[in-house]
Amino acid sequence: MESNRQAHLELPDGRRIALQEVRGVYGASGYDVSSLYRREGVLLYDPGFQSTASCRSAVSWVDGERGILAYRGYPIEELAEKCDYLQVCRLLLAGELPDEAEDAAFKRMVTRHTMVHQQVSLLLNGFRRDAHPMSILVGLVGALAAFYPLDRSMSEQEQHRQAAVMMLAKMPTLVAMSYRYSVGWPLVYPDNSLSYAANFLRMMFALPVEPYEPHPAAVKALDKILILHAEHEQNASTTTVRLCASAGANPYQAVAAGIACLSGPRHGGANEAALRMLDRLLAEGGVKAIPDFIRRVKTKDSGVRLSGFGHRVYKSYDPRAKIIRGICHELLDALGLKNDPIFELALELERIALEDEYFVERHLYPNVDFYSGIVQRAIGIPTPLFTAIFAMARTVGWFAQKNELLESDELRLARPRQIYSGEALRHVDGKRF
Repeated sequence: MESNRQAHLELPDGRRIALQEVRGVYGASGYDVSSLYRREGVLLYDPGFQSTASCRSAVSWVDGERGILAYRGYPIEELAEKCDYLQVCRLLLAGELPDEAEDAAFKRMVTRHTMVHQQVSLLLNGFRRDAHPMSILVGLVGALAAFYPLDRSMSEQEQHRQAAVMMLAKMPTLVAMSYRYSVGWPLVYPDNSLSYAANFLRMMFALPVEPYEPHPAAVKALDKILILHAEHEQNASTTTVRLCASAGANPYQAVAAGIACLSGPRHGGANEAALRMLDRLLAEGGVKAIPDFIRRVKTKDSGVRLSGFGHRVYKSYDPRAKIIRGICHELLDALGLKNDPIFELALELERIALEDEYFVERHLYPNVDFYSGIVQRAIGIPTPLFTAIFAMARTVGWFAQKNELLESDELRLARPRQIYSGEALRHVDGKRF
């Protein structure tokens, strides 16, 4: 939003520089420093971009203090309750929720592209069977650029809009392919008569020797998981995708870079860590082991960490964690796993942690990763595949953000500067050799 307000930066040499305010609909104001170095020869130092707004975006909004997440202005709670994943995808890509005709048309477009080129499956033979699914996914998605080259007769923006639909359609196929390759099962083709989530579960678990019907509760739970992970503002992987787009990178290769970033344990890989932590606690005695575990976390004993708690942005309860906790109850009841020991352990760990001043003072509340692994395991998804499911869900957010950048008037090649801290200029002394 336009603003007439300014802030002023005073430098040690007496210069006073006016910075124009850049206001958003919600959240903190920013001050435009984009020309500061060019005009004044001054850089701002911000490791990890903790206080830097890299863009203006209308895709999503997070209020970490109040625990709010909204896609295109709609609260995540309402979207998870009233919409399916592809309706949310259309919202993120087009800016508005679809009406009945638009919803049907968008879903037809997606189902037309669920197949991948047959030769893509041959690439799987180049990977080790025990390779992590995210490593395989990076390779397969990056390779799509060779199988689906861009049409130079179309505008860059239109090609990226078309690629968004194609990538959204093909991600479940690629994720399922990477899983079935790792376990030695034959690949299963998509079934376009099924919903997005049901089709994925069929490609994951169906065997040619017997019929397969995904459990309705599992389909519903997976669909909600995808909605909750679809978009989350300027996180590390989204920023990576936008950086690639600023350089004019192929959309499939930009998404492959996002997947690589998401695979890191400080980002998408945190859901694996949370479930492994709960598994270890259960093996050490379950609920009885929690007090000693909490003690070790607070004393930083042997690097013990409370995975699934705390968030870079949220300083209150992550709204997605509340929704997933409810999904856990519903799914486990439907599957006859009401007394699941891992879920009971997670609930008790949350209760104890949130009664402890140490965690409350540090704003360490459960995040989206804490319960999502429990849901996915109940569905049958193996732990190493959790982050791949995250990537499948986040693909639409990456495209929404990337395409927004390409269609804006703020498109610039991203090129951060640095504060050099190395040796001063010196020369090679030939006598040293």
